[in-house]
Amino acid sequence: MRTVTGPTDRAVVVGAGLGGLACALHLAGSGRQVTVLEREPLPGGRAGRLSVDVYEFDTGPTVLTMPDLIAEALGAVGEELADWLDLTPLDPAYRAHYPDGSTLDVITDTTRMAAEISRVCGPREADGYLRFVDYAQKLWRLERADFIERNLDSPADLITGNLLRLLAGGAFRRLQTKINQFFRDPRTQRVFSFQAMYAGLAPHDALAIYAVIAYLDSVAGVWFPRGGIHAVSRAMAGAAEKHGVQIRYGTTVTRVETAGGRATGVLTADGELVPADVVVLNPDLPVAYRDLLPPSRPRRLTYSPSCVVLHVGSTQGYGRIAHHNIHFGRSWKGTFDEVIRRGELMTDPSLLVTNPSRTDRSVAPAGRHTYYVLAPVPNLDRAPLNWRGDLSGRYADQLVETLEQRGYLGFGAGVEVLRAVTPADWAAQGMAAGTPFAAAHSFLQTGPFRPSNLHRELPNVVFVGSGTQPGVGVPMVLISGKLAAGRVTGGA
Repeated sequence: MRTVTGPTDRAVVVGAGLGGLACALHLAGSGRQVTVLEREPLPGGRAGRLSVDVYEFDTGPTVLTMPDLIAEALGAVGEELADWLDLTPLDPAYRAHYPDGSTLDVITDTTRMAAEISRVCGPREADGYLRFVDYAQKLWRLERADFIERNLDSPADLITGNLLRLLAGGAFRRLQTKINQFFRDPRTQRVFSFQAMYAGLAPHDALAIYAVIAYLDSVAGVWFPRGGIHAVSRAMAGAAEKHGVQIRYGTTVTRVETAGGRATGVLTADGELVPADVVVLNPDLPVAYRDLLPPSRPRRLTYSPSCVVLHVGSTQGYGRIAHHNIHFGRSWKGTFDEVIRRGELMTDPSLLVTNPSRTDRSVAPAGRHTYYVLAPVPNLDRAPLNWRGDLSGRYADQLVETLEQRGYLGFGAGVEVLRAVTPADWAAQGMAAGTPFAAAHSFLQTGPFRPSNLHRELPNVVFVGSGTQPGVGVPMVLISGKLAAGRVTGGA
């Protein structure tokens, strides 16, 4: 494994996102002197916080899986997860809503879930679910140590006994093809394959190795931290500061200073040079190359679709929904073709609707609710739509109308606060192609083919976050923090 050469005593982490904070905790636990420079007044990066009037919203991810990875980062400095976060397991993890009016609760207890699938889709489909769980669990065990929680420098690093086992298990076939071996009902096929969108691909194009995302979402469990996902950021930042990490908020880094083929520190917007033996960059990787590092010819990447998110504070509550809800349109493959292949807005959208105030009353006043509505849309590379014009407002209105058609009666009338976040906003926050989901997980952008977390020419510059290994999603970003720290300490 390639590691940072030379001294590593002083580390500067640029950005207090979840990956940067995880890296800071692991570095602090190894005895390094760590300074985190964050441009915003609070931690979290994409997992930030939006306060509007009396409502509180998570600005980024809303689904939390694998809290043991948070525990691992806190444990690097001797802290216990339970002392920092109040986690509630969600039951159901999701509720899937289908165009025919049926619903399917995604329950992480396999016995109860099999009964739920049998109720909705029949006993044959429940048998397929149990076979899928067995397959996905094995897939996760085979992938985790060798390919996800490991720094990979070349394709040769993939050659292990587990690679052969994955090949034998069909993990490099198409995801939808593999899912269809277990499920025959379109409803179960969809609910166990839609997660491919997180990886930036249609289920018909993604590899079956990404069935592990469905495993994490649907089998391993989903939790909600009191205070939202941003509470994870606050907890990690608090633990880091308790153990000597200096976090400086409101500090914008404008470039990495170099001399003699090494980074020597970072320059801030007010002209201060912060010296460093190691520089860890948490901004979106292509943007870090473009804005902070000496000129180079960056690799051209294919990016995941983007999304429009509506943050809604409302007087309306709905009894038939759960904390997380997936609303599927009638179209399936055509929807992915519109967004990914043709760069068009969905004509029959599938939506994620999260209702955090069902679980945590602190995010809204009494008698009020918060909603987080996510609709996949093309990224700005695929379709440079004018989101700064009236498109943002028109599309938000269309989404509200779609929700009302799908059972959220009176949704528009109940809106007290509405904030729409579009690809233009993601781009303004420093995300390449205007997408919060980074580079797509095609085969040539996965594992050792994904941009490395160690700079090829500056041997003491390390990257962390969804743009590098292992990839997108809260669990992967937390793992990226451990992997980045391992480049410094030689421990991963």
